[in-house]
Amino acid sequence: MTALASERRSGWIPWVFVGGMLLVIAVNGVLIVSALTTFTGVTEGQAYDRGLAYNDVLAENARQAALGWQGDVRLASDGSLAVSVTDRDGRAVPGSLRGVLLRPLEATTLPLAFTPQGEGRFRAALPVPRPGQWEARLVMTGPGGREFDLRRRLVLP
Repeated sequence: MTALASERRSGWIPWVFVGGMLLVIAVNGVLIVSALTTFTGVTEGQAYDRGLAYNDVLAENARQAALGWQGDVRLASDGSLAVSVTDRDGRAVPGSLRGVLLRPLEATTLPLAFTPQGEGRFRAALPVPRPGQWEARLVMTGPGGREFDLRRRLVLP
């Protein structure tokens, strides 16, 4: 009778292993669903190809630095985007400005229409549908057709 009683007491041990494995499978299922339905982490298309051409990126950065132009991008008190571009000596750089406003995580892109406010200064109305973090990607075309890329992160109200 003691042998039968000990068999009954130990009959639950295999179910502990089965329950443990079911728990592991359930947790892994939740993690797989979460991984497939959330942000992928990729914000740049063809990141591998861009990595292979990294020397081109370094050359472009050197060209930008050789220009010596400085850009100031800020949110004006009237809610517009104010941009000014100066050279190495602090003088305004004449030219034209074009660009877009990009929401990094959603890939929402809004075009910006800049109006000149004098040499080297520009303003654009901000057609922002939602507050939050945005990136201004701007290109200044100056004398001689030289281009200056300007990127700034902005937190808009």
